[in-house]
Amino acid sequence: MADIHNLLEQNDKKLRKPEWIRVKAPVSREYQATRDVIHKLKLNTVCEEAACPNIGECWAKAHATVMIMGDTCTRACAFCNVKTGVPGALNPHEPENLAQAVAELKLSHVVITSVDRDDLDDGGAAHFAACIEAIRRRSPATTIEILTPDFLRKDNVVGGIVKARPDVYNHNIETVPRLYKTIRPGARYFNSLHLLKTVKELDPAMFTKSGLMVGLGEEKDEVLQVMDDLRAADVDFITIGQYLQPTPAHAPVARYVTPDEFDLYAKQARAKGFLMVASSPLTRSSYHAGEDFERMRAARQQSLS
Repeated sequence: MADIHNLLEQNDKKLRKPEWIRVKAPVSREYQATRDVIHKLKLNTVCEEAACPNIGECWAKAHATVMIMGDTCTRACAFCNVKTGVPGALNPHEPENLAQAVAELKLSHVVITSVDRDDLDDGGAAHFAACIEAIRRRSPATTIEILTPDFLRKDNVVGGIVKARPDVYNHNIETVPRLYKTIRPGARYFNSLHLLKTVKELDPAMFTKSGLMVGLGEEKDEVLQVMDDLRAADVDFITIGQYLQPTPAHAPVARYVTPDEFDLYAKQARAKGFLMVASSPLTRSSYHAGEDFERMRAARQQSLS
C-alpha cells in the first residue's frame, strides 16, 4: 500500500503546475460587479468559456473579452475549452447589448472575440462589423480590439471588418505548423498567415496582432520560424503564453516553459522587429490588452518620428 501511495504522490508532483503559473481564485467585489453586468446583458466571455487563468485579475479591473455569436463552436480544437456542436441563430440584439456593456463598464479598451461559425456564409464577419459599429456609436472614445476566427473558405469577407475600423485586428496562429493536424485540425497555418497579411494590405495603418501557445511539444526553432512568418505578414504584436490543459480530454501539456525561456523569446521577437511583444507563462491574447495597445501605439509613433 505504501508503494502505491508513493507512486501516486510522484505522479501528482510530476503533473503539478509550477508556482509561476498559479493564480488566486477570483473573489473581489469588482470582479463580481463585472460578472453581473456581463450576465445581465446575456453576453458570453472567453474568460469564462475558455477557463482563462487571469479572469480574477482582469475582471477586477473591469477588463473582459466578450465572445460573440454564441457559446458553441463548429470546430473542436484540441486545446480549447469552448464547447463544440451546432450553434444557434445569431442574436440580432447582441451588438447593442455589447455596446451597452462597454458603456456601463466605462471601458477605455474592449476585446471582442468569437467562436468559429463555419455554418454561416460569411463566418460571422458582418456580425463583427455590426458590433464594432454599435460600440463606435455609443462609446466613440473606446478603442476596439477584435480577435477573429480564420474565416477559412469564406472568400473576401474580411474587408467588411477592416472597413468598420477596429483599432487592433488580432488572429491567433496558435501553434507551429507541424502541430496543426493534432492541435488545430480544422484550421490551416498558411490561411491564418494570409488573413493577417490581407488585413495589412487592406489597411496598412491598422495594428495587427497574433499569438501562440508553447508547451505543446514545439521546438524552439519552430517558434522562431513562426515569428519570422508573422513578421513577413507585417504583424505588429506577438503574444506567447504557456498552454494549460483545460480538461483530461484535451491535448496534454508536453512541458512547462520556464520564465527565463519566455524572456528569451521576448528578446528574440523584439529583435525581429515586432512593435510589441508579450511573452510570459500567463500571457493570453487579451491579457493587459488595453495597456499593451497604448504601448504599441506609442512605439509606432516613436518609430515614425
